[in-house]
Amino acid sequence: MKFITTLLIAITLLGQAAVASELQGEAPDFTLPSLSGSNIKLSEKRGDVVMVNFWASWCGPCRQEMPLLDDLYSEYKDYGFVLLGVNVDEDSEKAKDLLEQVKVSFPVLLDPQGKVSALYDIDAMPSTVLIDRDGNQRYLHRGFKPGYEARYEEQVKALVLE
Repeated sequence: MKFITTLLIAITLLGQAAVASELQGEAPDFTLPSLSGSNIKLSEKRGDVVMVNFWASWCGPCRQEMPLLDDLYSEYKDYGFVLLGVNVDEDSEKAKDLLEQVKVSFPVLLDPQGKVSALYDIDAMPSTVLIDRDGNQRYLHRGFKPGYEARYEEQVKALVLE
């Protein structure tokens, strides 16, 4: 519950303004169950450009962003791009309920204890980490407003072409 409270405070402080920053260093590895029932391990995606998007069912900007991320995934998945949606709801049923309304084709992973969110120091919803083909963190985006998907696409395209 402390994690959720911290996130709510961060969202309030940030408003809905996205903050993007460049990152360095290897992305922390994790394994999480997916809604499809299989486990997905980040390190097994090495060789692909990976976007890890942390979201919650109660997050309005997350709901806006998800269909746009799905479009990005559909456009670049054949070029070595993987998108992993990490849901942080303590009750995974809430994620499933939302995904009945907002359909996505990318894998959705479940992090109900917030362990992976803590591993990545996530302090705002949504938060998105872009990881290059070598497994290094390159960009972090906090928050979302319509139009920010253009920046995502620009960064994904650059990383895919590296």
